[in-house]
Order: sequence, then C-alpha cells, then structure tokens
Amino acid sequence: MSRQALVTRDTKETQINLNLELDGEGRSDIDTGVGFFDHMLTGFTKHGLFDMVCRVNGDLEVDAHHTVEDTGIVLGTAIREALGEKKGIKRFGLFILPMDDALVLCSLDLGGRPYFKFDYKFPTEKVGNMDTELFKEFFMAVSNGAMMNLHIKVLEGDNSHHIAEAIFKAFGKALDEAISFDERIKGVQSTKGVL
Repeated sequence: MSRQALVTRDTKETQINLNLELDGEGRSDIDTGVGFFDHMLTGFTKHGLFDMVCRVNGDLEVDAHHTVEDTGIVLGTAIREALGEKKGIKRFGLFILPMDDALVLCSLDLGGRPYFKFDYKFPTEKVGNMDTELFKEFFMAVSNGAMMNLHIKVLEGDNSHHIAEAIFKAFGKALDEAISFDERIKGVQSTKGVL
C-alpha cells in the first residue's frame, strides 16, 4: 500500500501543490521561489528517503513568511494524510545530526497531539534569501498540520547555514524512523488504541 498524499492550498497569499510519498528514495522536485528554502526541503527529502514534488506561488513581493508558513501547513497535512491510521508504525523518532560545527537533536511523536518546542536564536538574521526567524514558523506549521509533537534542539553551532541544514536533515531522519514499521506492533502503538 502506497503511503502518499497530494495536498493543495489556494489562498490570496499562496497557491501550493505538494505531492508526498513517504516510502520513497529521496527524490525531490521543489520550487517555492525561495532558494534557500528549496535547498532545505531537498535535504529533508533526501535524508528522510521521501519523494516530494512541491510547487509554491507565494506573495514574495511582501516577504517569504506566507510562502514558508503555508508550505509547512501543507507538508504537515500531507504527512498526516499519507500515514492514514498509522497501524504498525513505531510512532516515535529521534535523531542527533552533526554537520560541521552544528549538532542538532530532533525528536518527534506522531501520537495525534500537536506540540512544538524550539528555543533558539540564529546568529544571523538571514541565510541566503531566507529570514532565519521563518524556520521556527515552518516547523510550528508542520507540527500543527501533522498533529505531531516536535522538539528541536540546537546543541552546538556557529554557522547559520550549517545549523539550518542540520535541523532539516535531522527532522527527515527522525520522521523516517517514526513512520517505519515494526512487525511486532499489532494495530497502533498506543494504550488508547488510536493515534
């Protein structure tokens, strides 16, 4: 059974089409209009082994906020829809990823309750053409859209590019772990019987 979702969002601020295949090979075709954001999403798909096609037409004449936040909403929704009833998945994921000076921890729970924790101020206001404050907005939107408990901690780091890249790759690796199957799990991994 293919764990795939196609999600669209059409507002006065953004028009988004996103196709996500959870059981992929790490292929991506991404165009959000924000070059550094495209680079980060490509790293997420490559290291999570997801296949994703994403097209975003946003109001970049204002700034990148709506583009980034709404893409997070759509990606989170796609993750939730692609997972379906979540039968047999491990549910929890944890990864600590090094990238040069950066060391990032990402831990998540696909238990159906959104919560997001990220307390970090980047050393620079921008990386490429993207405001660093938008990383928090993106992952908060993903957490809400996916109904995911998501914690991101920057343990070490001096270079904003390395830190951001480590965050996206760690998120991909942690999500890949959480959605993987364990043949010992019958139904869903919850004492409640639902996720």
